[in-house]
Amino acid sequence: MPDTDDCPWHHTAQGIKGTLNVEVLQYEFMQNAIIAGLLASIACGIVGTYVVVKKIIFISGGIAHASFGGIGLGYFIGINPIMGALFFTLASALGMGYVTRRTRLPEDTVIGVLWATGMALGIIFIGLSPGYAPDLFSYLFGNILTVPSSDLILMLILDAAIIGVVIAFYKEFLSISFDEEYSTVVGIPVETLYLLLLCTIALTVVMLLRIVGMILIIALLTIPAAMARQFTHDLRKTMILAILFGIVINFGGLWISYSLDLASGATIVLLGGVALSVTLLVSKIRRQRHNHIISK
Repeated sequence: MPDTDDCPWHHTAQGIKGTLNVEVLQYEFMQNAIIAGLLASIACGIVGTYVVVKKIIFISGGIAHASFGGIGLGYFIGINPIMGALFFTLASALGMGYVTRRTRLPEDTVIGVLWATGMALGIIFIGLSPGYAPDLFSYLFGNILTVPSSDLILMLILDAAIIGVVIAFYKEFLSISFDEEYSTVVGIPVETLYLLLLCTIALTVVMLLRIVGMILIIALLTIPAAMARQFTHDLRKTMILAILFGIVINFGGLWISYSLDLASGATIVLLGGVALSVTLLVSKIRRQRHNHIISK
């Protein structure tokens, strides 16, 4: 794997250390990073809300790790690994959803098998690929500073697809998120919508590969939404708050990682963890004050 010191963006970043923070925005790699963080925050805020409300965090993690098979496939056949991951995550999402609904296998067993299978395929494909696998580390752990303009276009398309699906099926998704049995009784196609929801998770996973990497994706899918749930239980408000929290976490983590020369993906996730801890503390204090007022 090439040393990070050989990367053009790394030399550029080191060369402008000490300049005013505002001046950094003139560089393309930083502009791309900011746009990528914004687009990722929108997807995470919307889809992450469903993940948290419906309690499908584990299956989301399975989809994320299965994407490694697509990354390896991309290297093997010579295409953009993101496109390979797009195919694999959608296939994994549909496979996990279908098998857990149509077989007697426990859900965690299905997720574990597909999780491991996807990663194993990725390792084999990369091993069979000629030469080095450039940028592999960034797909595993993320590096928001290396997001190219071509990936931004794909992220924008994926964002539009996610928003379109959620707008079209908002009421149905709301229903199956809180009560699947009632949804079935009133004639809502629960299984089809569940699979569609998993596909939106798959699209979000693809968007986050360059931001925080396959290993840390589950954090950005859950932390902003979990923070938002501390302040409201209205689904729309939760999504809006989650998007805002995601923007703060992404931009804050980007700034800290750039300023201190730290790994961007890990810094973003760690900042999210700290922010969630603070949010839980604030929420607890609010409840205590509320209970104290009522007791009077």
